[in-house]
Amino acid sequence: MADNKDIENVLPEEDGDENENYVTLTDEEGNDVSFEVLDTVEYKDRVFAVLLPFDEEDDGIVILELLPSEDPDFDDFVAVEDEALLEEVYAEFKKNYQGEYEFE
Repeated sequence: MADNKDIENVLPEEDGDENENYVTLTDEEGNDVSFEVLDTVEYKDRVFAVLLPFDEEDDGIVILELLPSEDPDFDDFVAVEDEALLEEVYAEFKKNYQGEYEFE
């Protein structure tokens, strides 16, 4: 859905403004899509963002890899093609949030 987009200040800060937990990415069709950043997961020396779309019709989460960009104030969000890796990252996220979210 959303990949290779630069977003400033995407990672939530513990004492920061609540709005820092939200990002808007542009999908491959040029549409802006807003997400809540649920968490970042470090897995196998890589960092992934776990995102929840604001669109009420879409009840699933989106996992994108965060990669450094040329500008140190921005991160690139990159789609993950490896389904097995996505499942592993999602399992790690579920493990970290067992009492906080309901998982199917």
